[in-house]
Amino acid sequence: MKARFIRVFLFAFLSLFSVTAFGQGTVTGVLVDSSTGENLVGAAAVVKGTSIGTASLFDGTFSLKVPAGKQTLLFSYIGYIPSEKEITVKDGQTLDLGKVQLKSNTVGLDEVLVVSSFARDRQTPVALSTIQPQIIQEKLGNQEFPEILKTTPSVYATKAGGGYGDARINLRGFDSNNIGVLINGVPVNDMENGHVYWSNWAGLSDVTQTMQVQRGLGASKLALSSVGGTINIITRSTDAEKGGSVYAGIGNDGMHKYMFTVSTGLMENGWAVTLSGAHSYGDGYIRGTNYDGYSYFLNVSKQINEANRLSFTIFGAPQWHNQRGTKHLISTYRGENPNIPFPIQDRYKYNSDYGYRNGQAYGGDYGYNYYHKPQASLNHYWKINEETTLSTALYASIASGGGRRVDGPNGNMLKWDYRNDQPYSNTLLTPDGHYDYDAVEKINATSLTGSQAIIGNSVNSHQWYGLLSTLNTKVNNFKITAGLDARYYKGKHTKQVDDLLGGAYFIDNSDINRPDNTPLKKGDYYSYFDYGIVRWLGLFGQGEYVTDNFSAFLSASISSQGYNRQDKFIYTPGNQYAGWTNFLPYSVKGGANYNINKHHNVYVNGGYFTRSPYFNIVYPLYTNDANKDAKYERILSTEIGYGYTSSKLNIKIGLYRTNWMDKGLRVTLGQVSSNISGLNALHQGVEFEGTYKPIPKLNIKGMVSVGDWKWQNDVSFDVFDNNNVYQGTYNAYLKNIHVGNSAQTTASLSAEMEVLNDLKLGFDYTYYGRNYADFDPSNRTKATDTSDAWKMPDVGLVDFNLNYKFKMGPFDATIYGNVNNLFNTVYISDATDGTNHDAASALVWYGFGRTWSTGLKVRF
Repeated sequence: MKARFIRVFLFAFLSLFSVTAFGQGTVTGVLVDSSTGENLVGAAAVVKGTSIGTASLFDGTFSLKVPAGKQTLLFSYIGYIPSEKEITVKDGQTLDLGKVQLKSNTVGLDEVLVVSSFARDRQTPVALSTIQPQIIQEKLGNQEFPEILKTTPSVYATKAGGGYGDARINLRGFDSNNIGVLINGVPVNDMENGHVYWSNWAGLSDVTQTMQVQRGLGASKLALSSVGGTINIITRSTDAEKGGSVYAGIGNDGMHKYMFTVSTGLMENGWAVTLSGAHSYGDGYIRGTNYDGYSYFLNVSKQINEANRLSFTIFGAPQWHNQRGTKHLISTYRGENPNIPFPIQDRYKYNSDYGYRNGQAYGGDYGYNYYHKPQASLNHYWKINEETTLSTALYASIASGGGRRVDGPNGNMLKWDYRNDQPYSNTLLTPDGHYDYDAVEKINATSLTGSQAIIGNSVNSHQWYGLLSTLNTKVNNFKITAGLDARYYKGKHTKQVDDLLGGAYFIDNSDINRPDNTPLKKGDYYSYFDYGIVRWLGLFGQGEYVTDNFSAFLSASISSQGYNRQDKFIYTPGNQYAGWTNFLPYSVKGGANYNINKHHNVYVNGGYFTRSPYFNIVYPLYTNDANKDAKYERILSTEIGYGYTSSKLNIKIGLYRTNWMDKGLRVTLGQVSSNISGLNALHQGVEFEGTYKPIPKLNIKGMVSVGDWKWQNDVSFDVFDNNNVYQGTYNAYLKNIHVGNSAQTTASLSAEMEVLNDLKLGFDYTYYGRNYADFDPSNRTKATDTSDAWKMPDVGLVDFNLNYKFKMGPFDATIYGNVNNLFNTVYISDATDGTNHDAASALVWYGFGRTWSTGLKVRF
């Protein structure tokens, strides 16, 4: 046995020198995208049939020592079609291949990138970070989709309550309704409130081709809610080659995931079809957050001729999941809250918002969500001539779903007093602290006035239709873009009886159009029933001047945005529409980039835009009485940056300043609701990110961002009712108080290395500091209370990932492995400020401890 080991060792040792012993040469070149000419970083160059290979550096260059003689080089990169090249190299020779072009494995990707305003390094003068598809494949694991961005400057992403798809993301201190999110160029922020609900897109990671974060004004030409920045997500489209893949994965807490993709490739008749599907389910890390989700993706394309191409895409992610909707005091998690009459189990995984029915976890009030938001688009690409193209997308999204609510005259039997973090006096719980549905059913069964507590669904469905058309032309060094952005949205908001919990009926007299005390059954509407209607017609244009070393742009947009409201419960037929309230927001922005030489570049940008108030500001009291004093929000933003690029080092540094004026807030005094006017916030900071490749198979990446985000002023104004009767004076004391809900200092350090042939290991360290608890600015009404919200403890987390590529018969296969929060660090990820601005009074969610996932992907 010992002699055999020595022979194997000697053979392996001598093989390291075999290339030198039999002669070798050096092959160099630059790997580039065949369409754009951009350098490809990290693309592989391998001597076919051997383990001899290297990866391209930041400038796309590679240098590879190969055995002398006739060889075949294989070039590959995720998202591109592999290419082979036969060479003959002599001993001691250096052979320069020049530019080696790789073609995208996706037909029509370039057109999508243009329509979606995808930015390019050293040309587009904005702060940007691009997440390549291999990063998503290797590092996401069983994290939520926004968490793939957590090593991006000024990003704070958490799992929030911890339910499937419930993650949130902040960018430069702004939440999702102030971040423009585009999927294939189509805006997806909610038309009423600007929010992005990631549970609607829970399967998006499975079909993402590439992803880009543009911080600040961004490069989008559309009128977006991009106060903090823009997230561009490009999905798969038409696969250029025939083939597919299957994937199976498992993870902590019963996580299972199965996925497939098949494609015909681009056939001789010009047709191509790509189909993907996935199924995920599990128990959830947080107790009582089991889930079941699907995703699907279909693209059908037709190359009509050299000048015209049609592409139809539909994707969606139907899912249901139990949630954790309630934050708790730290003392509750530790079992030290004297108002909790039962022992706390699992401590940091604790969830008060569920019980058991028929042996299965059953989410209670704010403890369950179901949704399906398919999005379909028909895209036409027309190459009018060599310099002019027209891209048009007609899209639609018909969404349905909602969240669980508990209602009724004694609904508190199945609710938690979240303000005081304790059960209500009449909350019914089992001895282990779960909602006692059986006890409630007994009460309802004997009630003579109908169910005292019911399960309902807060329904938020919508129909959304849009047309996005973009004309691009080039005249010498000038690129001119003009387009149309038309949208129509109708959102349905109501509550619907789902389960009478053992009762015979339910009474709710909110609808004036039906007789009082009408018995309601499963499926009936109650409490409220209204529609929010939004129409949008926008025009945009941009002029861009581009040379090898200098680029500059100026863009503008204007939109006609109208709101209307229909209420079917508190108004009689014929009087249910509010009528249109119209706004005309606009934006102007520009910037320039100068490449000093092949290594150094500088850029500057700036812009000003107005934003229409959101729907709930225009209709603040849930009636058709429009708020005539609703104001535009105004944003002024400027930024300067510097970049350095060489074959081994890439650095970006930026300074930004965003002044957010007349933030839309409301305050209610008695029965009167009024605008808070004149409230401003200043978000400014510095961002650094860099990547270093000391050797081709080792990649080191780091980032640091330090923000200073504060409210700028106190506000004071008189409040009058509709009859102009004085109701009181409102004061909010906010000057120099830090904005909450996002870490103002973030940093990360990542390393990944191919330690053995086709075995890659990676580590990510992420740090969050100066993270102030969330709070409602309108509640800061005491002149003596000017303290910052509670500052959460700083935290550093370590993640680990590996992937190993190998042959499985004739197929290429990859094993993925991920461990997040490797050292099982206990930390607070989200907090709502308490009355004393300290740890004892804050309501919090703890972040996840150690989690893991692994999976096998086979390509055919």
